[in-house]
Amino acid sequence: MSGDGVVAVPVVGERDAGPGGRTSRWVHVNRRLAANPAAVYRAWTDPGQLVRWLPFSVDGSLEAGGRAVLGWPDGSTWWEMIRAVPDREVSFRWPSLKDESWRTVVTVRIHRERSATLVSLEDGPYDLTVPRVLDAYAEACGRWATAMTQLRGCLDFGVDLREPAT
Repeated sequence: MSGDGVVAVPVVGERDAGPGGRTSRWVHVNRRLAANPAAVYRAWTDPGQLVRWLPFSVDGSLEAGGRAVLGWPDGSTWWEMIRAVPDREVSFRWPSLKDESWRTVVTVRIHRERSATLVSLEDGPYDLTVPRVLDAYAEACGRWATAMTQLRGCLDFGVDLREPAT
């Protein structure tokens, strides 16, 4: 563990996807933040906070059972909030392929550790035997490593690390 807040950048886990012997991959990214668990939770569940570090717009609900459309300069995507446990966990489903033929579940766990907060993100499963899912998996590895760095920049330093919208 380094002092810059990085615990792991992306570490890939393997899980048996069940019948057929297929192997699924999951993206795992952890970051240690100086922000408290309540601030981290709000960063994922409050549209006004989420737009400070991830999308540029949120239309819809980020409450459990809700669906929102997140907008970026180059497009948009939806996510459905599955679970929200204040200051501890957020889970949502979203499409990993633009045509929505593959969807994954993202779970963010928030743990207090002494004077810091450990944020653990898991996204998957990605079945690498399905056409185009390998590319989606590779993109997710980079996307989530970048997003967790943006989260830290926003919460710990008050800096927006995203490319400016044009």
